[in-house]
Parts: sequence; structure tokens; C-alpha cells
Amino acid sequence: MSHGKTRAATALAALLMLGGTALAGELRTYPVPPQLMYAAHNDDFTVRVRAPGGQWRDLYEYRVQVDTDTKQNASMVYFDFDGTVELEVMKNNGRFSEVSVAPLSSAVKPQRQGPVLRMTLTRPERFSLQFDDDRLRNLHIVAGALPPPRPAGGDVVYFGPGFHTPPAGLDYFPVKSGQRVYLDGGAVLKGAFELSGVSDVKISGRGLLWDPGRAIDLEKASNVEVSDLIIVNSDRKDAARVMNIRNSANVSVSQLTGFTSGKWSDGINISTSRHVKVSDGYLRVSDDAVVVYAVADCPLCRAKAAQTGVPDPNPPGDTFDIKVSNMRLWIDVAHALYVGHFGDNADPRTIRDVTFANIDVANLDEDDPDWEGVIAAYSGDSTLIKDITFSDIRVDRIEEGKLINLVAGNNPRYNKAAGRGIDGVTIRNVAFTGEGLPSQSIIRGLSATTAVKNVTIENLTIGGKPIKAPQDGDIAVTGEVVGLTFR
Repeated sequence: MSHGKTRAATALAALLMLGGTALAGELRTYPVPPQLMYAAHNDDFTVRVRAPGGQWRDLYEYRVQVDTDTKQNASMVYFDFDGTVELEVMKNNGRFSEVSVAPLSSAVKPQRQGPVLRMTLTRPERFSLQFDDDRLRNLHIVAGALPPPRPAGGDVVYFGPGFHTPPAGLDYFPVKSGQRVYLDGGAVLKGAFELSGVSDVKISGRGLLWDPGRAIDLEKASNVEVSDLIIVNSDRKDAARVMNIRNSANVSVSQLTGFTSGKWSDGINISTSRHVKVSDGYLRVSDDAVVVYAVADCPLCRAKAAQTGVPDPNPPGDTFDIKVSNMRLWIDVAHALYVGHFGDNADPRTIRDVTFANIDVANLDEDDPDWEGVIAAYSGDSTLIKDITFSDIRVDRIEEGKLINLVAGNNPRYNKAAGRGIDGVTIRNVAFTGEGLPSQSIIRGLSATTAVKNVTIENLTIGGKPIKAPQDGDIAVTGEVVGLTFR
């Protein structure tokens, strides 16, 4: 045998010895900790996966609570692979007539053989299966790319497979500046990450945060990278968001999967921050999926000022240079992509240079007119919104809500004063199937000082029909709106 063949055989043997969870580096499945074996399981589906020609591996079907209005239990499985895998799914409780895949842009094409669905995946993808259009008890499949390996060095905080709880007396895992936190596949953490005042931090790996509340909370942090994690929240806590980014700079978030079902439980909430990139995520949430605010929302700052009587020497500033791309979103309550609304009248701020690009919205539902909108911006509380772009947005279904909701105004329910307006919005290459019962879209300004200006809508289609004027797309244009253009 040649030296090259010997090295190849040695490498293959090493891969096969990794705890029985990798097959030639192509497929990795992960154990569930004993503490969750029965407590977190949903028996609605049986799911298994294999490399072509290999042995089938059963996946653990996690119970994930969705939709704060109904608090239903959907299901989620996860695994990682490179190359090609085969997947089988069986619905355990009751027969079904048809199956759909969300979002509609998914490359997955299930083939049915009796009660079993079979699929072949040739690339990582996160999607869901609906049996007879049941959108509350569906199956979410997180088929990820192989995560990066565990880093080395003295600054690494490692969580191996198993169940982990925070230090005594805390409900979060403390993180220090300069640390690299790695969650191995099969690691489940019953707690959150609090990143307050830290810098140069990386959190990655294929672990889960299980019912952590505010899962990843940034306050005055800088140079932070978060990637690959899966967050599953219940309605146990209000405002149990996937991620808060407040008063922070130079933040990168990628490949994050998150589920929420509590009141005010956004996906990713960005406020008074700058140079933030969010990409390649999958969110099913019970409030806004991705929201960009200008309100300080800094309870730690307020508490410190109250104790010392000394105001914050570095107060929160404007929100700018925010890029959100390559996302798949399912919104059970509120907006999909939202800019503005809240602000600080004593310290007026600007939100500017925000882009949303290449985003799938599988479903949106909201029955409160003030909070309806796949594409939404609201200028209130002295906030000025400038230069916002929504491009390449695909909307599969609006159960209830608006496609577009751009308002500069003063909402007495939520604002103490009017905003300073919206100036510069581009809506480009947006396609809505027309499915569902959407309400009328709105573009509305309040006055010459609280106006909506310079809005360009380019290549908007609804049900395949090009929208060339407001009346074509059921868009109400009222109040002070200047410079509205359709192309």
C-alpha cells in the first residue's frame, strides 16, 4: 500500500472513531441529555437520517412551543452533514392527505411512500413540513453544515455533550472579554449568555440553549461573533428573545436558529447599535422577527445612574450600518422586518443605513393594526429614519396583516411625541404569492415635519401581478407623503 493510501485510511479510521457520531465526516447526529429525554420530547413524528447506503439513525424530536396566541407544540430535529443525506419522516398521530414545505423557495421535494415521506438533501437547509396545512404542529428540520471544530487555547470555554446549568445563584452563563465559547453538538445549556461591557468574544458550536429566557443579551459590547447555535424558548418568561443587541458595535450573527412563543418575544432585537451583520438565520417567533430600534432600553444604565447619581458618560447613540441577509422567517405574531417606532424624546436619535436582503417569509399573522407588516417602518418618539432598503423578499403567506406598513406619526398607545419622519426607503424585488387574507398596505405621513419622503417601490409583484401604482397593490397612501415612485 502506498503512503498516500495509508494516510487516507488512517484519516478515515479516525473519523469513524469519533464516538460513533460521524460517518466519514459526512453526517453527525447528536445525543439528547438524559435530563431532557422524556421532558422535551414530542411524539408527533418519527424522523431518521442516513448517509446513502449507511445505517439509519433515529433523531430526537424536540418539542418546541410556538404561537403565543395558542401555545401549541410543534417539533424540531437537527443534524449536520456534508455531501448528501437521506431523510425519512413518519407522522405518528392520524392520517394525512398532503404535505407542504415552507418556505416555498426550499429545494426539498418530499416523496411519499404510504405513511412515510422520503427526502434527499444535497445541501444544508432549514425548513418545515406541514401535514394537511397544520401550521401549529408542524415539523422543523434543521439540517446544518458541519460546524467549525472546537477552538484551542487558554481563552476557550468549552461545553461538551450533556446538560449544563449556570453557576449557583445565576440564570445565565457569564462571559468575559477575549473568551471564545464553544458548544459541542449534544450540549444543552439551561441558561442564557449575558454579554455586558465585553469585547472580543466569540460564541459558536452546534449546542442548544434550552428555555433560557433572553437567550443572548448584549449591552455595550463590541467585536462579538455569535454563530451556529439553536435557541428554543417557551412562554415561561415575557420578552424571551433570541438575541438583544443594545448599545453595541461590530457584532456579527450568523447561522442562528431560534424559536420563541412568549409575549414580546422577538427574534433579533437591535437598538442604539452600529456595524451589525445578521445573516443565514432561521427564526420562528411570537413577536417581531428582526427589529431595529433607537430606544436605549438600558436597565443596567438606569440602575447605575440611580445608585450613583452620575449619568452615563457614554450615552447610547444612533442606530446605523445594519445589514440583515439570507434569512428564513416565520412570524406567529407581529412584524417580519421592522424599523423604528420607539425612541427617546429627551435624546432624539436617527436610524439610518439599514438593509434587509434575500429573505423568505413563510408565514405572518398579526391582528392588531398597529403591528401589522412584513415590511414595516414607523417613525415616532422624535426618531428619524433614513435610507432603508428591503430587497429580494419572498412572502409565502399572510394569514392576517399587511405586506407594507410605512408610517411617520404619533401613536397615542406607544408614543409620547411624533417622530421626525422617514426619508429614503427602497422596496425592490418583493414577491408576495397573495395567499391568505392580508389587510390593506399603508404609506402615511403625519405632517410636513413628520413626513414619509422618497419611497421607491421597484419590481413588486402580488400573485404574479406587477404592481405599478398604489391601487394595483391595495396600498393606501395618505397624509404627508412626498416623492413616492413605482418602477
